[in-house]
Amino acid sequence: MTARGAAGRCPPTTWLGRLLLLACLLVSRSTTEEVSENCSHMIGNGHLQFLQQLIDSQMETSCQIAFEFVDQEQLNDPVCYLKKAFLLVQDIMEDTMRFKDNTPNAIVIVRLQELSLRLRSCFTRDYEEQDKACVRTFYETPLQLLEKIKNVFNETKNLLKKDWNIFSKNCNNSFAKCSSQGHERQHKEPSDPQLPGFVFRLLVPSVILVLLAVGGLLFYRRRRRSHREPQTVDSPMEQSEGSPLTQDEDRQVELPV
Repeated sequence: MTARGAAGRCPPTTWLGRLLLLACLLVSRSTTEEVSENCSHMIGNGHLQFLQQLIDSQMETSCQIAFEFVDQEQLNDPVCYLKKAFLLVQDIMEDTMRFKDNTPNAIVIVRLQELSLRLRSCFTRDYEEQDKACVRTFYETPLQLLEKIKNVFNETKNLLKKDWNIFSKNCNNSFAKCSSQGHERQHKEPSDPQLPGFVFRLLVPSVILVLLAVGGLLFYRRRRRSHREPQTVDSPMEQSEGSPLTQDEDRQVELPV
């Protein structure tokens, strides 16, 4: 077999490899375009309306709940803030925002959870040791919590429309800057979310009791003073009748002319 003949048998294998490589590139490109298209339009106005319905259906109350969320004062990068908040919102919807099964609010939560699962492909995950960085415990009402969640979905929607790949940004450096600060601030927070309300309920009766005691004391002193005033008025009259000056005048009248 000549060298030319041997070389003539190689091209089929070479062309097969090239065809497979070209096919892989085309599939990869089509997959990337599909992901970009999905990320850019995955969050719709309907999802934001669902969140607004949750907000409108909440009862106004001063009761507070505890939840972990991003401390925006520590993490001022908008992309990294949303990247961290997105993961925390998933935990909140699973553990904190619970409604009775088969109710309209419960159905909305299920749809938002399904949306969050689809959105995971649009986010790259950073190192797990940074999970608690830039996070602190908040004590707010359910209404305030829902407002935060709606803001996260709305801002994420706007950024994905501008750049579908924006959340592939590496935020480890930003998380590392505030990791120690986040732990320190978390320890400074009160351990009981109901503590402010408890102090308020304890303080109001105490203030009322003090005011009642002061009012009673003032009333008693005023009443005692009113009883003493007639005696104070009569005593000068009695003294004037028996004074030496009056007695001298009487003596002068009795002298013969």
